[in-house]
Amino acid sequence: MKKPAPAARPAARLAALVPAVALALSLAACGGPARPSSDEVAEGIQKVFAGTSQEQAMTDEAASCLADALVDSELSDETLTYIANGEDKQKDEADKALTTQIITDNLNECVAP
Repeated sequence: MKKPAPAARPAARLAALVPAVALALSLAACGGPARPSSDEVAEGIQKVFAGTSQEQAMTDEAASCLADALVDSELSDETLTYIANGEDKQKDEADKALTTQIITDNLNECVAP
């Protein structure tokens, strides 16, 4: 027959879990990484266009102009992080459509001939 565990043991186990649960909750409350800055997104835009036929048109000024429009939009932080990392990737189809729309709407203003 097994001996019952001392009464202090369950309490000690619960006490040990408190910091772990608090850490998990605080991380969840943070919501992940912060929204990338316009400068970070501009650098990423230039990475996306590097090696393409549009690379020459994507000057620092053009990338900054498009980045400002993207960061000021309703795009998710996740999509902006992808772009800032130089990835041509979006969180979902809604963000993909919004990214395309923002670039289309601002292309003439941002990329001067």
